[in-house]
Amino acid sequence: MLMNISFKKRTFLILSAVLAATTFTLAQQQPLSEWQSQYAVGLNKLAPHTYVWPYANASDIEKPGGYEQSPFYMSLNGKWKFHWVKNPDNRPKDFYQPSYYTGGWADINVPGNWERQGYGTAIYVNETYEFDDKMFNFKKNPPLVPHAENEVGSYRRTFKVPADWKGRRVVLCCEGVISFYYVWVNGKLLGYNQGSKTAAEWDITDVLNEGENVVALEVYRWSAGAYLECQDMWRLSGIERDVYLYSTPKQYIADYKLDASLDKEKYKDGIFGLEVTVEGPSITPGATSIAYTLKDAEGKTVLQDAIRIKSRGLSNLITFDRKNLPDVKAWSAEHPHLYTLILELKDEQGKVTELTGCEVGFRTSEIKDGRFCINGVPVLVKGTNRHEHSQLGRTVSKELMELDIKLMKQHNINMVRNSHYPTHPYWYQLCDRYGLYMIDEANIESHGMGYGAASLAKDTTWLTAHMDRTHRMYERSKNHPAIVI
Repeated sequence: MLMNISFKKRTFLILSAVLAATTFTLAQQQPLSEWQSQYAVGLNKLAPHTYVWPYANASDIEKPGGYEQSPFYMSLNGKWKFHWVKNPDNRPKDFYQPSYYTGGWADINVPGNWERQGYGTAIYVNETYEFDDKMFNFKKNPPLVPHAENEVGSYRRTFKVPADWKGRRVVLCCEGVISFYYVWVNGKLLGYNQGSKTAAEWDITDVLNEGENVVALEVYRWSAGAYLECQDMWRLSGIERDVYLYSTPKQYIADYKLDASLDKEKYKDGIFGLEVTVEGPSITPGATSIAYTLKDAEGKTVLQDAIRIKSRGLSNLITFDRKNLPDVKAWSAEHPHLYTLILELKDEQGKVTELTGCEVGFRTSEIKDGRFCINGVPVLVKGTNRHEHSQLGRTVSKELMELDIKLMKQHNINMVRNSHYPTHPYWYQLCDRYGLYMIDEANIESHGMGYGAASLAKDTTWLTAHMDRTHRMYERSKNHPAIVI
């Protein structure tokens, strides 16, 4: 009898072990969520490009943040409905449907990390991953992050598109959301994004209603992307930069690239080159055109040109002839001389259908005879690092950015390093205007994996994630004179 019981017990244990192993194997074979994959860097995002904000008047281009005055710009910052859970399995799964009731939800400020608004806990670490800890019963295992302890914030708000946007293209831009999020408009999935420090955009033209619209974001505290965001800083979550809409005509300026340098013999004459990408169908039967005007600080036109767009294709790259500008006022930290570039897309009658542009600084940045030189002159670097940080977490107001740069200038600082990620676009405009050399830095640091062979920089399966972050950093900021490294 005892032998029979022992045999049954052993049989039960063996079967239990087999069942457990089978269950584990099946679980391993189940497809992982996108937020657990280093390949899921984004879905349906627009290609990276320089900022092509709409402007109401050419004079607004000279004002940092002047695009916000445009009738074709709409901020979605402010109070959003918010729901927070500690475990993704408990999140409200259909909250993005317009009919979903959010009357019992709290309000939260957007932008602003949720840890600074009463949800979850801010964690500070330097070289390690905050989730690689006994508290979470988890050991780092890229690309996987903890599941049961992975907080999820569900955000919702409504908006109405202005009547004069009808028949135009509309883009939704999320400047910075950490660490991974899905986004819906009117119940339709737009896509997802991984990478918290560069903008992600979606064309939402075809999903808009004439009346009220609903935008929803489902944000995960940790994702595979967190393995590339192991910087010496407070680890925080949520929507931490601006969310906004902007509108363009059906045919629009999609991107442009400047070459505003100096001749390298005497560093006296400016060299100006410009490439513009125009996309979308023309709504007029005749040829449209792209024109630029370059004005100096006094408002005098110093260069201008226009090219007719003859191709009926949906994408056109227009390259303007390079031109010299004698005795240009060069840009430097000591003398941040700026010109203003005005880009105009015009219909066949010459009417302006779109207006954008930026401030331009003519300068060179190079190593000569082992010395770092700006405009051919050796520069003694007096620099500092700068994190984005305030009482709201990594949401920093324009006023605080202005205070930062004034304090730096007052203390003889001439260079700032964006440690350790691309920062808010307003900061770049301030550095151009006030004169501060900038080291721009991609949002890539797998510090917790070490700097040797174990670093994710050595793992080719992470190449897509690395390149997405690097590419987007370069494209968004390629036209700023302040960026010298």
